[in-house]
Amino acid sequence: MAEANSRPRLVDDVHDWDDDSTRSEIWGARLAHALGLLIRRPGLGIAVLFILFVIVAAAFPHLFTSHDPFATSPANKIRPPSLDHFFGTDHVGRDLFTRVLYGSKLTIQATVLAIAIAAVVGLLLGVLSGFTGGKVDAVLMRVVDVTLAIPALLLALAIVTAIGFGTLQVAIAVGVGSIPAFARTTRSEVLKVKALPFVEAARLCGTGWWMIVWKHILPNSSGPVVVLAILEFGGAVLAVAALSFLGFGAQPPAAEWGTLISEGRGYLMTAPWVSLLPGLFVALVVFSLNHIAKTLEELQR
Repeated sequence: MAEANSRPRLVDDVHDWDDDSTRSEIWGARLAHALGLLIRRPGLGIAVLFILFVIVAAAFPHLFTSHDPFATSPANKIRPPSLDHFFGTDHVGRDLFTRVLYGSKLTIQATVLAIAIAAVVGLLLGVLSGFTGGKVDAVLMRVVDVTLAIPALLLALAIVTAIGFGTLQVAIAVGVGSIPAFARTTRSEVLKVKALPFVEAARLCGTGWWMIVWKHILPNSSGPVVVLAILEFGGAVLAVAALSFLGFGAQPPAAEWGTLISEGRGYLMTAPWVSLLPGLFVALVVFSLNHIAKTLEELQR
């Protein structure tokens, strides 16, 4: 009896081992594929490494600089780039490279919040519009079309003027301005997936509306939405920096990318690096995100 009871356990152990082994092989294959992709596409590898550097620098800026982002030194003001000050110094002697790294946190936090707002609301509108159809689809898409007719930055500027200044307000304004793009893309993908046979089969089997959306619609519509999120992240970085440049974001002495570029406007002729180097840093972030998004889009075709 003891042997009979122990036999199934041994079989279960073998199955457990097989499942773990198979899972490890799958993840190993995915990792190998990702590394091979980075090797075959060096531009993608550089873009990914740069974005990882920006993320780590935003979380732990002290790992890459020993300067205080707020410590002034009038004797060292408007110094050109050097080994001690990679981006030079500003008009009160603060290290610009340090301020760019510390400013990454505020800008990235605002951008993440903006994309989260746009993705959640846009997904809800897109799924509701595409899956429901009829008058609901017509009304929602007409509202989205009207919103799309307004430039996103102009819409964000109007919103932040109405709700007030600050990093949080800028994030909300940029997020609202990005909702139409997510809604349109999600609706388009939902309409494609909704017509597939396995969705029709699930409906005929009596599967609930929410279960169909959760188990079939969303997983099979997520690819283009993820690509759009990465692409929109770059646009949101520019929008957040632009609003901060105009004075709607964090106020000095807070280090935010747009604020740093704005502070150097008065020195473009005598010390162009004060605005140019932070601006180039922002441009590299946006170009890297766009390159990653475009590569992912190509791989999905």
